[in-house]
Amino acid sequence: MSHSSSYLHFTDYNVFYGDLPQLPTDSSVLINTINQYSYCIAEEDALFKEALQGSDILLPDGMAIVAAVRLLGGQKIKKIAGADVHLHLLRELEQKGGRCFYLGASENTLKKIRERITLEYPNIKVQTFSPPYKPEFSETDNKEMLEKVNDFRPDVLFVGMTAPKQEKWTFAHKDQLNAQIICSIGAVFDFYAGTVKRPSSFWINLRLEWFIRLIKEPKRMWKRYVYYGPVFLSLILKEKYKELTS
Repeated sequence: MSHSSSYLHFTDYNVFYGDLPQLPTDSSVLINTINQYSYCIAEEDALFKEALQGSDILLPDGMAIVAAVRLLGGQKIKKIAGADVHLHLLRELEQKGGRCFYLGASENTLKKIRERITLEYPNIKVQTFSPPYKPEFSETDNKEMLEKVNDFRPDVLFVGMTAPKQEKWTFAHKDQLNAQIICSIGAVFDFYAGTVKRPSSFWINLRLEWFIRLIKEPKRMWKRYVYYGPVFLSLILKEKYKELTS
């Protein structure tokens, strides 16, 4: 695709390392993010790995990925969180009076998102849908979700079903979705709705957002950071060893 100078090969993935204004929007674009947790899960889940590799844009959403890219290739890149791309796309939509659709989360979360969008971005037309909460969707579920999105014809479709479910779903249905940009952003739904508070910019700038999330939600986050942190480090050191001995 275009803008090839903004992509960096990192192990089995092409990671975007440009600035958000460089994101291509001239055709149907599937945007996903990669962090240490999703990297590790993808090593165990072939379909998830295929979905990440099939992204048009794969954003480095985590300091562990940034550090690993530096270690393996010597390149210095910036972390781009799901919340960053969400805000960027909302600002773009506000300027042109665009349309966005939020697919995922609870109806309570979606209601808060609609209220905030209406207040902060009055030029954006917004629609939402809360799919059933289950491990796998039925054909009827998929048909209903596709119809809801396609009837609205959004410029941007935000999908928040948690990884790896959201990435698999968007990859499988990309060609059936009538949306210019499809963006999997998971926890950003709750951050934006205010149902989960994102750590302040103070902690983000210190590169300790992960640590604050771990303290606030230890039961949900401990495995992601405490268990998969060492697993990720082990995988990256193996890649470095192969690089040095090849």
